[in-house]
Amino acid sequence: MPAHIKSSMFGCSLTIPITNGKLNMGTWQGIWLCEHRDAATPRKVVITLNGI
Repeated sequence: MPAHIKSSMFGCSLTIPITNGKLNMGTWQGIWLCEHRDAATPRKVVITLNGI
């Protein structure tokens, strides 16, 4: 149950702008992956690219 609450607070998806092939983020911005489980299990990362 606590992992579900943390997931609802942090979210499960992310939109990142890319300009000229580089991440377009500010100086103090970063990307963090948070795992809220007692035992690690295999995970898959799904990336969907939308563009012109």
